[in-house]
Amino acid sequence: MSGVSLTRLAPAVHHYAPPAPMCTRPLVGITAVLLGAVISTLYSRITTFGLADLRGAVHAGFDEGAWITTASTVGQMCIGPLAAWLGLVFGPRRVLMISAGVFAATSALIPLSPNPPTLLVGQSIGGLSSGTFIPLTIGFVLQSLKPQFWPYGLAAYGLNLEFSLNIPASLEGFYLDHLSWRWIFWQGSILAVPLLACIHFGMPKAPLNRDALRNADFWGMFYAASGFSMIYAALDQGNRLDWLNSGLVCGLLLGACVMLAAFVLQILFAEHPWINPSFLLRRNIALVLAILVLYRFIILSTSYLIPQYLITIQNFRSLEVGKVLVWIAVPQFLLAPLIATVLRWLDPRIMLAAGLCAVGIACWMASGVTRDWATDDFLPSQILQAFGQSAALIALLLFSVRHLRPADALTFGVVLQTARLLGGEIGNAFMQTFVRVREQVASNLVGLHVQSGSIAVNERLDAYTGGVLAQSEGLSHASARAASLLSQAIRNQANVLSYEDGFTIIALTVVVMLLLTAFLGPPPVPEPPPAPEG
Repeated sequence: MSGVSLTRLAPAVHHYAPPAPMCTRPLVGITAVLLGAVISTLYSRITTFGLADLRGAVHAGFDEGAWITTASTVGQMCIGPLAAWLGLVFGPRRVLMISAGVFAATSALIPLSPNPPTLLVGQSIGGLSSGTFIPLTIGFVLQSLKPQFWPYGLAAYGLNLEFSLNIPASLEGFYLDHLSWRWIFWQGSILAVPLLACIHFGMPKAPLNRDALRNADFWGMFYAASGFSMIYAALDQGNRLDWLNSGLVCGLLLGACVMLAAFVLQILFAEHPWINPSFLLRRNIALVLAILVLYRFIILSTSYLIPQYLITIQNFRSLEVGKVLVWIAVPQFLLAPLIATVLRWLDPRIMLAAGLCAVGIACWMASGVTRDWATDDFLPSQILQAFGQSAALIALLLFSVRHLRPADALTFGVVLQTARLLGGEIGNAFMQTFVRVREQVASNLVGLHVQSGSIAVNERLDAYTGGVLAQSEGLSHASARAASLLSQAIRNQANVLSYEDGFTIIALTVVVMLLLTAFLGPPPVPEPPPAPEG
């Protein structure tokens, strides 16, 4: 039943279909959707780096401020799976024009919020509006380009994501040092202006798809949006609230289970289900989704572990952290087109494996981190990681779209965005908890070797005491400061050990991904066009 209903709607599913361009300015339209993808990623990442400053600026407490980023990302999670359907019914141009306009207005007003609750409402609206940008990007790029140029379109998409994922630390640091925290939001409002212009002049007007609207599975969409949003919120707040020891986290997880169970029943028994469940059961599609979820996990080596190490151990500020992450962002301008050119002739599975190997080696190199590492020490692994992440993402996307038929386009758009967002949050929640627990374990183990009265401990305390005596009020004060310094040294070493374990876990995850890649079969051969009659 599901396959029949989606096939009936297939002519209107234009997002991922490969026909000739529908507009006279396809490159302008492609620029629009790629710029939207950059804005969406920047919006969520830059608020993460600037969270401490935002809390202070709006006078929010720690617990209240923790919801600033959650409010926007949950909004993106809520609307993300629905965006493909909205584009199918109303056309990408209408959806993006409205979303970009709302986002521009919201980004301009958020810094003027009189209190934290108002800011959270603005963040939610900003997340809902920006959450439509990325889901409509790949479809429009593929629809606007001939198949032989798909690798370049996907490379531009991958370049944008990698660049916007790793440049926010530098931007946030620049805004705070030279402008104001308000520019964390105002940058989105400014970028929305060229986005609106590109949408207006480069994207075609599409007629309202009344068949898709008439047969819409509104309950299925409601169940999915609610369930995935609750899971996302639980994952985002779980580490802070100690997971199942929090009633809020338990409630969110329970509600998510109920909603997702209802969603599964809905797509199995509805007359016109929202997505085609049989599409997800194909071996290659299931493997691709698993690899995509794990890919979102392995990029945490640059998006979480390295920034946390530099901030916690080296006391770096955002601008200094950005000097490390920029070695992931800048090489993309050279790597992405080169990878796309190679992929015109090379099997994407080979490029995917090569990229994963590069990421695995980079994480293995970074697992040797010590408390003395700084910017230059990460440089070799970051350059290797830049190639690996770009190659793996572009190859994975190209391999995925070669499996698409018009009837599967809507389902693919839904599951791709859900896997991208939810996979990233699952990985982030796991890594935060893993690093915290490993730090506690390492701190206890290191502490076992610090025995009061031992020669080594006394020598270290004497050295600390001598170093701070001149700046202390007396010997007793200097001794207390020395004990504090020793405790801090133990804590720093425990943190370093936890980051080492984090890099090792990611390297092992790459091995699992390589095994999954080995099971990928070749994409189906496209069906030949029907022979002309007569």
